[in-house]
Amino acid sequence: MTMSDTVIIDELEVFFCVGVPEEERARPQRLLISVEMEVDTSLAAAGDDLSLTVDYYAVTCQLRELGVDREWKLIETLARDVADLVLGHRLVSSVAVEISKFIIKGSRRVAVRICRGR
Repeated sequence: MTMSDTVIIDELEVFFCVGVPEEERARPQRLLISVEMEVDTSLAAAGDDLSLTVDYYAVTCQLRELGVDREWKLIETLARDVADLVLGHRLVSSVAVEISKFIIKGSRRVAVRICRGR
């Protein structure tokens, strides 16, 4: 039997400068970042040991810091950068990232979802 464990950060609210037009990037806008990290949590659970899994609080802090003094034209590029950051954690084998923004009037949101692995 194959086990699959996922650590999830769901809809983390951040304010980053993203957008194709320069005016849109002029000030931070509200985005939601969701991350699903594939991690074998069995050893961490057996020993109740945080060092044997991904520290979702640390990842959350890193995600918030990612947008400091940076800007992106495309949420696709931001999603790639988020995936690269998460895959930098040694125990994460793959990641799914979804970035939502709220720029199109008449739509609830627009979003990009990417999946990356080692």
